[in-house]
Amino acid sequence: MNKRLSVFFSMLLVLSMFLAACGGGGSSSEPASNNEEKPEANEPAEEKPDVAQNLRININTEPPSLHPALAKDTTSGAVLLQTFEGLTRINQEGTPEEAMAEKIDVSEDQKVYTFTIRDAKWSNGDPVTANDFEYAWKWALDPNNQSEYAYQLYYIQGAEDVNLNGGSPDSLGVKALDEKTLEVTLQNPTPFFLELTAFYTYFPINSKIAEGNADWAHDAGDNYTSNGPFVMSEWSHSDKILLKKNENYWDADTVKLDTIEMIMINDPNTELSMFDNGELDWAGAPTGTLPTDAMQALKDSGRLTTQSIAGVYNYKFNTKADGPTSNLNIRKALAHAINRQELIDNILQGEQLPAMGIVPPSMFPENEKGHFPDNDVEAAKEFLQKGLEELGLSDPSELPAISLSYNTSEAHQKIAQAVQDMWKQNLGIEVVLDNSEWAVYLDKVHALDYEVARMGWLGDFNDAINFLEMYRDADGGNNDTGWESKEFQDLLAKSATEGDHDARQQLLKDAEKVFMADMPVAPVYFYTNNWVQVENLKGVTVSGLGDAQYKWAYFE
Repeated sequence: MNKRLSVFFSMLLVLSMFLAACGGGGSSSEPASNNEEKPEANEPAEEKPDVAQNLRININTEPPSLHPALAKDTTSGAVLLQTFEGLTRINQEGTPEEAMAEKIDVSEDQKVYTFTIRDAKWSNGDPVTANDFEYAWKWALDPNNQSEYAYQLYYIQGAEDVNLNGGSPDSLGVKALDEKTLEVTLQNPTPFFLELTAFYTYFPINSKIAEGNADWAHDAGDNYTSNGPFVMSEWSHSDKILLKKNENYWDADTVKLDTIEMIMINDPNTELSMFDNGELDWAGAPTGTLPTDAMQALKDSGRLTTQSIAGVYNYKFNTKADGPTSNLNIRKALAHAINRQELIDNILQGEQLPAMGIVPPSMFPENEKGHFPDNDVEAAKEFLQKGLEELGLSDPSELPAISLSYNTSEAHQKIAQAVQDMWKQNLGIEVVLDNSEWAVYLDKVHALDYEVARMGWLGDFNDAINFLEMYRDADGGNNDTGWESKEFQDLLAKSATEGDHDARQQLLKDAEKVFMADMPVAPVYFYTNNWVQVENLKGVTVSGLGDAQYKWAYFE
């Protein structure tokens, strides 16, 4: 997420959009016309009717988990961002500000953070304490709990040892000094740490509830306690989630919406139709999807909003597969034989940018061009020939058909079909398509039960390390490729202790070069958010990282 609170945040890029109120009834200095009917002097002016403050959006699918430490995807994050709150929250300007922490002190060496917890309550009335943060972070790092995002906590002293090596939780650099004071010691100075504390892996958990009920996050009800602007009052699995304003929230006076209804419709045409029929107030990203066939008409009508975000759409390769994707040159052939601009122009139509690197241009500007040319078919054929020779084959027809997997979605299907055709036409490689629903799909990819699989990545915070660190270890929570490189690991390790900004950036760029040379992932395009919304909905904050907050939203 984003930045603020001290001068060392200058390295962070503000990428956010606040959808502020536009237009409106300004006053006029013109006198009233003599023909206009005026109220009597003591006759009250007519009151405008109250506008219902009930937001209706689509989140496409069932969230795999609404436990902050087990969440691993944007759908779950879209709900958690409204119902929970960390020590900091990314504000309307895209910078971190005090949230559960009312005061933040940072040591001179920028390694020790002391957070003073404000007087805040959980949705059930329990006080939010420093212990709730210590409990949540230690729970996420406990290897028995299998938190795939635990590595986001590795910036904390001792966290990696606890998670990977069974180190003692007592050695972790997190201590609740008392109910109102949380002391956090970092492994190294981390200039984006206050962005991290706004991310859902860093959210607190009501320790009293969690200690008494391991299944507290499975359903709405008395056990599902949260501390954010909204509380979940209904969870009809695979149908909808209903959020209501949290009257116990410390900043409840700021929250104008009474409810947020999150439906789960995984059909873009139905989503847009519901919007046009007045059944939804927002259609499209960041929580839903617009039909690709409607994009041009929405642009032409001036209804479409488009925003660049820090995210990349990839095709991951299973480098450990018992098949062609374990061969580097075959992977390079497949990556070079994709015509990314054609996918954008003919399918996506949302002003995306072809990706030939994995770090967005907002962080590495040179990645507007990338590490190799788009649609370089001649190079692809050369790589293919090398790969065939290494596999003892003479012709592409001797390769077994490659399985290309994607989660159920109109756009993913169209992209997969187009890439299937490109690989057949350009390389003579047979491709079979495989799709499954989101939760099932995630489990398959994490288990390396695939050959080539589509996966997107939206930045959790605004730094290139977030797009690289997931590939550091073969068994890392979000790696999902089986790939690992000692050279890559060493460069990331050096970047963690490099205090000079430019030198650190170069180390990260060198790491990306190593990654792209081994090609465990074929980048496809850098994301944009595209959506339509009702005109009187104001104050929705869509960040440059691709998430939405409704704390400040209201209907005019």
